[in-house]
Amino acid sequence: MARTTVSFDSAGIQIAGHLYTPGTPVPGPRPALVVGHPGTGVKEQTSGTYARRMAERGFVTLAFDAACQGESGGLPRGLEDPAQRVEDFKAAVSYLTARADVDADRIGLLGICASGSYSLAATGGDHRVRAVATVSTAEPARQFRLGADGTQDPAVFRSLLDAAAAARSAAARGEDPGAMTMFPETAEQARALGGEHGVEGFEYYCTPRGMHERSARTLAWESIDRMALHDAFFSVPLIGPRPMLQIIGERAVTAWMAVEAHQRATGPKEIHWIEGASHVDLYDKKEYIDPAVEKLTDFYATHLTTD
Repeated sequence: MARTTVSFDSAGIQIAGHLYTPGTPVPGPRPALVVGHPGTGVKEQTSGTYARRMAERGFVTLAFDAACQGESGGLPRGLEDPAQRVEDFKAAVSYLTARADVDADRIGLLGICASGSYSLAATGGDHRVRAVATVSTAEPARQFRLGADGTQDPAVFRSLLDAAAAARSAAARGEDPGAMTMFPETAEQARALGGEHGVEGFEYYCTPRGMHERSARTLAWESIDRMALHDAFFSVPLIGPRPMLQIIGERAVTAWMAVEAHQRATGPKEIHWIEGASHVDLYDKKEYIDPAVEKLTDFYATHLTTD
């Protein structure tokens, strides 16, 4: 298995990616997967892990940094733009279709956490995608509006919109608009703000467990009002008759979002529960990633076939 640094254009923004190719030669082009990262993540973290593992199973895989994040271009830095992130997936598909080692008729998407919802939206609007799977599906607009568990006081999001509006006005005056802090300084503070889910996110992104220098600790404030206008699940009914798989930890507080997406799907669909796993456990813990990869391999091997 080999990893190559690549780049491609997404609506005028250069996107940085890692292309993973299997080491064993086969006659003809291979099926391929685009793998997206969680919110604040980068391609060197969990999306790279899944891309590598799926390449070991015989797929050409492409993990990439979202526009305005990681090594990709785009301003402002740290912008979480749902529409652009959907476009990034489509641009990645375009990149793969132009490769001689990829079968353009056998391309699937794999999204993790936030990119799970974006991959569903991209599939709904792009008929080049033959199958879509997600791991720990989360929809950022819903999570910011309603909280990870869906019970957040609506006043919280209204206060974030106030801050986003003030930041836009500050920028118009030539002042520093600042940025939204995503992680507190300590695990104790993370627990106070977000319970066990908050602690898990802190431990992955802010400790040696999964920390990466390019992983975002802040988001541009305008990310908030862009999320207010977006619903990544709107196009889920358009995925059918193509198949959709969601892999969810049975302890994930975010599971309600995957259930909602599942209920909206019109074609072949499945939620596969990983026993004992939380949302973040599926990012890097081998005892949970192993069965997830087995399920993903079976899913794509079945649906990315030649007719």
